[in-house]
Parts: sequence; structure tokens; C-alpha cells
Amino acid sequence: MSNGNISNLVEEARKLFQQSFGSPSSEHEDASKPLFHCTCAPGRVNLIGEHTDYTEGLVLPMCISYSTVCYGSGEVVSSGEEAGACRIVSTNEGGTVFSFDSSNIEKVKEPKWANYILGVVAQYAADLKQGELLSFDLAITGDVPLGSGLSSSASLEVSVARFLECILGDDTAFSSVWKWNEVDRKKAIERALRCRKAENIYADSPCGIMDQYVSSAGKKGCALMIDCRSLDYQEVRMGENSTEENKETPAVVVCNSNVSHSIASGEYPIRVAQCQNATSVLQSSVAINDSTTIESLRDATIEHLAQCQNQMDDITYKRAKHVITENDRVTQAVTALQVGDWKKMGVLMNASHESLRDNFEVSCKEIDVLVELAKSYGDGVYGSRITGGGFGGCTVTLLRQKDVDGLIRHLKEGYKEKLGLDCSCFVTDAGDGSRVIQL
Repeated sequence: MSNGNISNLVEEARKLFQQSFGSPSSEHEDASKPLFHCTCAPGRVNLIGEHTDYTEGLVLPMCISYSTVCYGSGEVVSSGEEAGACRIVSTNEGGTVFSFDSSNIEKVKEPKWANYILGVVAQYAADLKQGELLSFDLAITGDVPLGSGLSSSASLEVSVARFLECILGDDTAFSSVWKWNEVDRKKAIERALRCRKAENIYADSPCGIMDQYVSSAGKKGCALMIDCRSLDYQEVRMGENSTEENKETPAVVVCNSNVSHSIASGEYPIRVAQCQNATSVLQSSVAINDSTTIESLRDATIEHLAQCQNQMDDITYKRAKHVITENDRVTQAVTALQVGDWKKMGVLMNASHESLRDNFEVSCKEIDVLVELAKSYGDGVYGSRITGGGFGGCTVTLLRQKDVDGLIRHLKEGYKEKLGLDCSCFVTDAGDGSRVIQL
């Protein structure tokens, strides 16, 4: 994560705070705590393992060098008239201040972005003692491209969560679930769970845990192989088990199609429901033939699916086939990355895209063009695929370091020539997860 990038966002947030709220009163209730808090949380790119997190599957994301920064002042106050006053402002929303009372946190029709924050506040407000309320002013900036499939919403949620933890203090922020002084890893997972619940309830999005998890718990230099059932993770470093000396680590290029089809918001919950339908069929059928317990698609094999194919419509079958084969690809990808088998990783990425396009049907013309352009560049490109929820957004490509500039030119020129559209590309390393910024 670029320190320069973060420094600029912090300064932008500080100025936005002063313009919107002025200087906070120095007479806040707990003089032992800092007057201002600043936090950041990154977006993410998923190398492989798409649409598997909400079926308790496996995913392999990493943090990127784009983040959401929260800068603000707040405290826990005693309840009373207007005691729970909260104000938020974001550069992405033209600097319009949104106000609410933390004693009565309900979803709002407009502005929709506020619901992501309201949901997170509700999760942490539940930890307060009777007669206590949260009160804060918060300015938000960020450079995660919106609607790009790079988890701008999770980045926002996790950064807000860390800001609230600063107000509450670690000893109360996790009191309802974790014992005090537990390791940061457990706190990061609990934070992710709270943020996912916030998005499920307040933003009406049936998302899985991946985005919030990696934004909360990500490690610099690592992708995380997350088991979305057990919530365990494995740090995966490229080439860490390679037997070749000086083996060059490949580059990761993210290409934003700059399109987001409106169908996406409605299709996501449909895919979730289709996976649930497939699970129900497998649960009722497989048990007759063997002793396997199928709690989710995570437990099913391609052989189980074949047994039940005649009991599913074609669409449900294809959805299940994608999830089952994608989990297998993630397992293979971890080994390929660790031993430095970049060609194998590329084959898996290409297969993942084909499955997302043909079986899960979440790709679109623009994304398919970018993937084919990347694959046509030459031997320097190992593999390319859609990343994120689909119907637009971004591709992720694994390639040789020396071919980065050439590939980016190839993508921009080809995309313009074929579709008359502009794409934007960036190179990313695996960055840090969420953190508190010392002011």
C-alpha cells in the first residue's frame, strides 16, 4: 500500500473534516483518549475463487494499493437529548453531510451509501452498556474505484469499523464475542463478521465474508487463502517453496473495464438463491447413495453433482458446477503459487474465467474482450480472468514483470479499437490490511 497515497488521502480527509465540521470541542467526556482518530482499509483483488464465499468455499484474495480513509472525532456519551448525534461526510458524495442519531439506527432510502456505515455502527453500538451512546463526526475519503469489483464497500465498512474501535477501545470493541487481549487475528475476523452482517442487513446484499475478511486481516506480500467455513486462513507468498534460485515473481495487473451493468445488483442474489437450490437437491439425493453430509456446495464433488444432474434444471446444474470446480481450482492455485508454477496458475485463472462466463454467467462483453486481449498478448501473460461479482468491473492478469508496460498498452489500444471504450490499468502488490494511522 503506497504511503504517499495514504498520506494524501489522510490530508484530504482532514481538510474535509474541518470544512464540514470545524474544530471539535476539546471538552469531550474522556480526556484520556485522543481527540482525533484516523483509520484506513484497502480494497482487494481476488486472484481466484469467485462466487464461492457464500457457499462456505475457498477464496484467494489479496489487498491492493487503494483504500478508504476515515478521519474523525468521537466518544461514548451518556444518553440524553441529542446525545447520540452522528455526522458523516464523504468526498465521493460531493461533501454533503448526513446526520443520524445512534440511539435509533435504521436503514435509509437515500443516500444509499450511508447504509453501509449505519450497519457497521449498529454492530458496535450493540456492545455499549445501557445508557451509553456513540457520538461522532467522521470524514471519509478513498481511491478504491466504485462499482469496479474491487470491494469499495468492504473497504468503507472495515475502515469505519476500525474508527469505531478507536472510540470504544479494544477492551470493549469485542466484549460480546472475544475475551479481552485476544490476538489481533481474532479481532480482525470478528471485525469482518460484523461488517459482513452490516452489509447483509443494512445494504440488503447477501455477500459472503471474503471482501471484509481480507480488507480487515490482509498481510503485506501475501495473498490469503480463506476457508469461508472455518474462517481460518493461510498466508500464500508467491514462490515461497520454489526450488529455483532467483525465480522472478510475476506481476499482477488489474484492468478496470469502466463499465458496471445495472443487471449486477439484481443478479447477485439470484446466484445466491440458485446455489442454495442446488445444495437442497444435493442434500436430498446424495444421502441416499452414500454417507456424505452436504451442508453446502463446499461439501459436494463433481461426482455428486453428476448423480443429481437429472434432478436439476440446466441453470442450477451449471451454477453448482462452477462452485464445485472453482473450489478445486483454489486448492491447486495455492500450490502453484507457492512452488512458482506460474503457467499452472495461469491455466487455472483462464479456466476460472471460462466457468464464470459459461457456467455462472456473470461476465459481459467488455470483460471478455479484456480477457481475450490479455491472453493474445503472448507468452509473457500466464492467465487472465474476471475478478469481483461480475457484469463489468475488472480483470486480473498474471504476467512476467518485463511485460507489464507492453500489456497495458495492448489492453488500452485493443479495448479502444474493439469497443470504442477506455479502460484503466494498474499494477499491484499484495498490500497491508486495515490499520490505525498515527496522527
